[in-house]
Amino acid sequence: MDIPEPQQTTIKAIVKHYEDHQDDGFRAHLGGSIIGRPCERALWYTFRWCTEVKHSGQLLRLFQTGHLAEERFVADLRSIGIKIFEADPAIGEQFRVSACHGHFGGSMDGVGQGFIEAPKTWHLIEMKTHNEKSFSHLVKKGVAEAKPEHFVQMQVYMYLASPQLTRAFYIAVNKNTDELYGERIRLDANIGKATVTRAECIITSDRPLNKISDDPSWYLCKFCDHYGICHGQETPAVNCRTCLHSTPVDSADNSGQWHCARHNMEIPLQVQKSGCDEHLYNPYLLESFAEPLDSGEFWIKYRLKATGEVFMTGDGQEQFSSREIQAVEDKALLTDTQLNELKKNFNGTVVANADKNKSKETDHG
Repeated sequence: MDIPEPQQTTIKAIVKHYEDHQDDGFRAHLGGSIIGRPCERALWYTFRWCTEVKHSGQLLRLFQTGHLAEERFVADLRSIGIKIFEADPAIGEQFRVSACHGHFGGSMDGVGQGFIEAPKTWHLIEMKTHNEKSFSHLVKKGVAEAKPEHFVQMQVYMYLASPQLTRAFYIAVNKNTDELYGERIRLDANIGKATVTRAECIITSDRPLNKISDDPSWYLCKFCDHYGICHGQETPAVNCRTCLHSTPVDSADNSGQWHCARHNMEIPLQVQKSGCDEHLYNPYLLESFAEPLDSGEFWIKYRLKATGEVFMTGDGQEQFSSREIQAVEDKALLTDTQLNELKKNFNGTVVANADKNKSKETDHG
């Protein structure tokens, strides 16, 4: 007879530990590991920290499995005499490349020399894990066709590290069978240059770029982290990067600086994540449900697309703050007479329902 499962089990505790210790997923720069994705609007949303994604503990363990595999890849390559550096000996950290004044870049899994196919040539090394279906497709088509994101990642890393690196070695494992796959990639400077240009366009744009599809049922859209903002009425996260007053700027030290026009200051990274009470949404981020009609120095008047009624956002008592707009699921409430009277007469503040913020699991393969 099976022992009935209690409400709290060891396995549940492990899974919950992963969920409780995940970060917000916001990265300081636009990553070279994702720049090959097809939707420029989604990349813009990611760079602007529009969506705080929470994954299930199971998926977080799967991500960690990929990182744990890297140690074995390194051991396998070293076992046949390949010289590998996982970190820059000069600083003890991963080799990094960057562009766009530090707003774009990424870290290499490693660099190596002594590959049988070209023993004297230094290679960028990229390590990946695949499930059965993905691995079979990779073996059949090669990395450029089967995994264009990975291919573009290697191209831009080589381009930014050239002339020291003009070749890459892609090593992958089938997680179901432990079969290995290896492929050497030659630098295509045209692809590398075009990718950096694409990143620069995303970084410098003050508005979302073109979406890959206007059809909310399109499969790439359905699995996108930003689906609710792009195709629904979800409101972006409140932080400095979704604020009208902030801008990514050039810097002499290529540190990826942001500047706040309202407070006339450089914004430190941790401050960017929390924002301030004067946050004012970039109006393009509300375009799925509202259109701007008028604005002043610290306020914007909008018309709801669904009803034609008007509301105002800003930090005045009779205006809705960004956090209040985010808290309201039914945006029609922003023009509700009773709600506005309560705010006005009782100095009220709209807060989110405690059950609203649920974890969102997205499988990126």
